[in-house]
Amino acid sequence: MKIHRETLELDAKRSRPGFHQITEQVKEIADRAQVKNGICVVYSHHTTCSVVTQECSFDTTYTGLEYLQQDLCDVFEEIIPTCRKEGQYMHPGPKLTEFSKEHGEDKPETLNTDGHLRSMFMGRSETIIIIDGKLDLGDFGHIYFIDFDQTRGRKRQVQVQVMGE
Repeated sequence: MKIHRETLELDAKRSRPGFHQITEQVKEIADRAQVKNGICVVYSHHTTCSVVTQECSFDTTYTGLEYLQQDLCDVFEEIIPTCRKEGQYMHPGPKLTEFSKEHGEDKPETLNTDGHLRSMFMGRSETIIIIDGKLDLGDFGHIYFIDFDQTRGRKRQVQVQVMGE
């Protein structure tokens, strides 16, 4: 069995959820792995981020989000409102705030509870089957990395591991 692993680096912006279409990059990694039949796992270790497969909506809002992405943000705003002030959610508590401070985060950067909760709903990985050397995404499938943390811009990583024969 072959195992091939690569990391994608992405720039996450501040102020709204960020959607990154990474389909082509993942396809290129899968091609380099030279696996005829197997699986490709696309994973984020960031706890405020998700990896999903979904169709491309093509039409975009003035902020650049595809309509389906904007619809998702609107739904989440109803059930998990964006954290706008301290005390809106129980998290982060005093112990986490101190821990975060020791690791270089200011208090405003810890007010990302909405990102953590949204990521729990969406999941942090996708597994895509490889058949005859190609990702089996169906006719409309695309791979998206979503950063729900709106507290600051930063570099993000997506792990891609291909396994098979």
